Amino acid sequence: MYGSGRIISALLVFVGLVTFPIWYNAGKAQQPPVLQMPAAEHPECVRDVLYMRTSHMVLLNEWRDDILRKSGPRFGVTTGGVRYERSLQKGCMSCHRDKQNFCAQCHVYTAVDPNCWDCHLEPTSEEALLSWTNEEVILNEEVILK
Repeated sequence: MYGSGRIISALLVFVGLVTFPIWYNAGKAQQPPVLQMPAAEHPECVRDVLYMRTSHMVLLNEWRDDILRKSGPRFGVTTGGVRYERSLQKGCMSCHRDKQNFCAQCHVYTAVDPNCWDCHLEPTSEEALLSWTNEEVILNEEVILK
């Protein structure tokens, strides 16, 4: 075969370039983000920290299905007996206001693209946060009075 030395050399260079990211990062573990915990306005979260880190989307989906599709209760009670509103905007976001420094850090780290902001108003300003405490719900830029 003609030029087998050049073909083998080219293949070795190709394999080296393709596998470079694997070799470069071998043995290096990416550190999980360090989150700034919110200044607690509420005595406790609705569930423990470990559950919320791993399964908060399951909880939010359960709330959505129960409240919107089954007309379930809008309020719940924590294991410590604290009453809370089962709502992303009026419940969770009342403490976890900083989307960029709280939510986005873990979602980027885990390569997750949540669909929360497809329906809910994204927290981009203080006015948006204040509007969540009013007696109206903003859904897809449409104001619905309760």
